[in-house]
This record gives sequence, C-alpha cells and structure tokens, in this order.
Amino acid sequence: MRVITGAIGHETSTFTTVATTWASYRNQRFGYLLGNEIISKFRGTNTTIGGYIAGAEAHGFELISTIYANAHPSGPTPRDIFDAILRDMLDRIAEAGPIDGVLLDLHGAMVAEGIDDGEGHILTAVRELVGPQVPILAELDIHSNVSRRMVEMADVLIGRETYPEIDQAERARECADVLARIHQEGVRPTMALRQIPMVWGLNQVTAHSPMREAIAELHRIEAQPGVICGSIATCYPLADIPDMGASVYIVTDNDSDLAQGYADELAAWIWERRADWQAPMPPTREALAQATAEGKFPVIFADRNDNTGGGSPGDSTGILQTFIEAELEDACILYIVDPGAVRACQEAGVGATLTLDVGAKSTPLQGQPIRMTAEVVALSEGHFRYDGPRNAGLASSMGPSAYIRQDGIHVLLVTEREQPFDTAFSRTMGLDPRQMRYIGVKSTVHFRAGFESWAGAIHAVSEPSVHDPVGKELAFHNLGRKLYPLDEI
Repeated sequence: MRVITGAIGHETSTFTTVATTWASYRNQRFGYLLGNEIISKFRGTNTTIGGYIAGAEAHGFELISTIYANAHPSGPTPRDIFDAILRDMLDRIAEAGPIDGVLLDLHGAMVAEGIDDGEGHILTAVRELVGPQVPILAELDIHSNVSRRMVEMADVLIGRETYPEIDQAERARECADVLARIHQEGVRPTMALRQIPMVWGLNQVTAHSPMREAIAELHRIEAQPGVICGSIATCYPLADIPDMGASVYIVTDNDSDLAQGYADELAAWIWERRADWQAPMPPTREALAQATAEGKFPVIFADRNDNTGGGSPGDSTGILQTFIEAELEDACILYIVDPGAVRACQEAGVGATLTLDVGAKSTPLQGQPIRMTAEVVALSEGHFRYDGPRNAGLASSMGPSAYIRQDGIHVLLVTEREQPFDTAFSRTMGLDPRQMRYIGVKSTVHFRAGFESWAGAIHAVSEPSVHDPVGKELAFHNLGRKLYPLDEI
C-alpha cells in the first residue's frame, strides 16, 4: 500500500496581536519540511507524524511524505501563504502517482484570511484531488472546532484523548490501524458529528475529574458493537468563527444511524454536565495568598491568558510583577518572550549585572514592562531536546535565550514563542524548576505533562493580556449562535 502523509497545522486566535507570516512556518517550531526530511525529523518521536511512521512500518505501508508546515499559534494565516502551502501539498500528492490512502496531521482550529474553516478547506482540496475512493484520515487536536465540512470530506477523524496531549503518536497509530482495516477487512467508515452549543472551560485535564469521566464515557461508546472510534473536541475558544464550540464525532462501520445516535448520546451526556466543565481563574495575587496559606510547595501558577500555545505573545508581566512585589525567594518565570532583553543580556555577558525593561513589548494589552536590575546567569542559543511525555525525543529551540536573576526571582527570557512542555530547556540553562518554591508558567495545561508529578499545588491564574483585555470581554461577532456560558441557554 502506498500512503500519503503530511501536515498543515495552525491553532488560530482571531484576537491576538501576533501576526502569522512565512517566517512563522519556515523559521519557527520545526521548520518547513519536505519529503524525507519529515521522516528524519519525526521518526521515533511522540508526535503525530512519528505515530504515522510507526504505523506504516507495522502494517507494511509505503509512507510518502509531502510537506510539514506547522506554525506557533498566532493570528489568521494570510491567504497567499495558506494557498501556497496547500498548493505545495497538493502538488506533491499529485506527483506521487497512484495511492491507497492519506494520513494527515491537522489541528482542527485553523483560520486563514477569508477562510473560517481551514481544515475543511484543506480536506476538500485533498478529496477533490484523490477522488472519492481513496480513504482520507486525519488526527486532530483535542481543541478543535469541528465543522460539518470536515466530517463530510474525511473518512475518519480521530482526536486526541489526553490533555496534556501526550497521545499524539498513539492516536496516529490508531489512524493507521483503521486505514489497514479499511483495506484488509473491508471496513466502511461512516462518521457523524454533533456540535454542542458550549465553550468548554478549564476543567478538561483528562487525568482528573470531571474530564476523566467524560473520556470514560467516550470509551464506553467506542466499545459498543459497530463503533470504530470516537472523539471529544473541547473546542478552541479564541476563534470568532461560526463553528467555534465543543463537539463530538463518532465513526461506525457503515451505519450512519448508529453513528449519529451515539454522537447525540455523548453530546447530551456532556451538555447535561455543562457547568462542571467551567472553572474560575483568579489573578496571581489572590492565588498566591491561597497557595501560601495551603503551604504545598513547589506551587505552580499557570497563566492561561498569556499561553503562547494559545496564540498569545508570551510577554505579559502580571505574574512577574506579583512575584517581585511579594519579594519571593526561589521563584521563577517560564518563559517571557523578549528578544530585545535577550540581546541586552548577550551584550552584557554572563556574570554581568544590568538594568533592563522586561516584557510587555508587543502591546500595552500585555501590561507594562518591568524594570529589573538583574544578573545574567546564563546565555544560550536555545537548542534542546524534549524529554517529557509530550514531544519526547523531539529536538527544538527557544532561540537565543537568557537566564536572569534579581534577588530571589529567576526569569528565562526567550526569543521563540513556545510553552514549557517539560523542564528540558530550563535545565540546559542551569535552572531546575524542581528546586524552586514558586513557578510561573505561560501555559494552560500542557506544562502538567512534565511538571505535575512533582508539583505541590497548581493554580490557574488570569492576568491582563490580548486574550483578557482589562475592563472588557472579548468581542465575538461571527458565532451565529448562542454558546454556554457566553450566553444564557
């Protein structure tokens, strides 16, 4: 069997000030990869492509790589860039000759200029090229805004079932297994979608209640006769598009009524518990007071609003300001994106003490720069390899970086926007967060994969940012329907 693979991935915030450019795809994250470069980069890693490689080897597929284009979450992709990337993938699929299947790595929350449903557009283009008989399967992020067009154009969509998302390779292997069943057993996938009028809140950590019970209910349905697989999409809430919102999608073997029935059943189960998925996010100052009273250390403060993994600039100063005002000892911030401050540290050199303004350079919505007089503890070009559960084995880079310290406050300044999936990069800089008492992270949940096992306590916090403007709510104009809890339903 000859099977195409490739990736076009982007989680798009329509509210962020961070622009998406060609550099976002070519120079950030893992670069713009072509052909066998993709296999070399991802073989043996806990990634979607890594899982496809393993699945192809297990089933004897000839895996034909096209392109890998995956940018950091940011604003909508300009239409000319989106069209060029898609054209590149389609050209390489066409050049491959006869194929027996397609395994795609998509996100599920991509928006381009003039295209609200990026994945629906991609899947439609691939379908028109390969025809109705070639199976198209794709892995999606758990934070997908799934459209009816996506379900109509693909044979099988499989979403990740963990958050932090550490099952990328496992779900990709599941896609490969289903493709093998289609050819070897004559399975005829039939997929049904049920969109839920709800924006999922912070209660979606799959190792904890109540999300653990939602995944258990999903698995109960997946175990029923005739069901091939199913998925829950908690949604990506920072996109002002008509399909924003939670959903479930179920795949059966040639039984559309059964698929829709189970999709409706699971959606109703989730909707009945809609209040359970919401959780408060106090400011760091309040969470710090609670954490101090509880005395469970080390304590982690997770800034969801300035999570670069959600499209934020990564340079808000709310947590840093709180830590400094509280005169904390053994406190660190991971990470503040500030290339200018990094350059100043490089010019000063390791061991120097300098006064510099840190953070909030991207927009006043991110707060105000913080004047620090800090020692440059270490400098780095930012190269490292993930060793935590998420992205294990994958080489990456934070770009030129600096480790600075002012009294008891330790800060990692970076150039590239990425959240701390594990402690690998910090340790290359000589900072081990496990030795700290107070840890601020620009991440919502993914950090838990590498941090939760040793944390004393974790508090989700809210600080001013592009995704939480001071004194006002985010303004949605294009939803076209009511969504809980934004609206009374």
